[in-house]
Amino acid sequence: MESRITTKRVIIGPDNFKKVIDLSSPSKIGLPKGQIDTDFLSQIKPGNSFEVQGIKYHVLNCDTFDYIMHSLKRQTQIVYPKEGAYIAMRLDIFPGKRVGEAGTGSGAFTVYLSRAVGPYGRVYTYEQREEFYKLAQKNLSEFLEFDNVIIYNKSINDGIKERDLDAFFLDVRKPWEVLEEVRKALKPAGHLGILVPTINQVSESLTALEKNGFYISEVSEIMLRKYKLIPQRLRPEDLMVGHTGYLIFARKLE
Repeated sequence: MESRITTKRVIIGPDNFKKVIDLSSPSKIGLPKGQIDTDFLSQIKPGNSFEVQGIKYHVLNCDTFDYIMHSLKRQTQIVYPKEGAYIAMRLDIFPGKRVGEAGTGSGAFTVYLSRAVGPYGRVYTYEQREEFYKLAQKNLSEFLEFDNVIIYNKSINDGIKERDLDAFFLDVRKPWEVLEEVRKALKPAGHLGILVPTINQVSESLTALEKNGFYISEVSEIMLRKYKLIPQRLRPEDLMVGHTGYLIFARKLE
């Protein structure tokens, strides 16, 4: 399976300027001072630079982090990178795996899953609300490298089509209500990950996991503190995101 070629680029400049642009859309790109044409930018190889009104900028390939955090259109809370990579490891996701997801939302974590399972893996993602489904479709079409995602405009309360999945990830309001369906979709000893924002949702989920024959391996929360990029005055940034969600991990038991 051939990979797609992304037309997304990142422009970086002084004072932490960063902008994600799409070379496939002919237009003028606004900079702190002046503009530049996408036709001109398309001639600049990633890693090289250009100048506008005496200010130097560099052009980079748009990676997954920059797309999700600086370009992806969102109408929902997303799975942040600080959780995303950890979830993928705890669910043992690697190229070739078949993974289910419910609560596609804006598609941020779906993009990450697609890259993680690679060209021969598959991601099956379910989104109940039509407006989020359409937004996720658009976001996925702009950045997916592989044609390996099947997205449904459907609630998993109505059933999950797939069987013998290696892993499943739930980002829904009441995960305890769908565990029976998720259990049917997972292979024996398959991995389950759940993201919820409140501690009472964790309690409800733990009770339901025990009733539905899952081994609960972990409940955790991930904090990330960034630092100011000034070598002479290196210290933490003044503000940080204190909480985004609680993670629950489990395995299906026979």
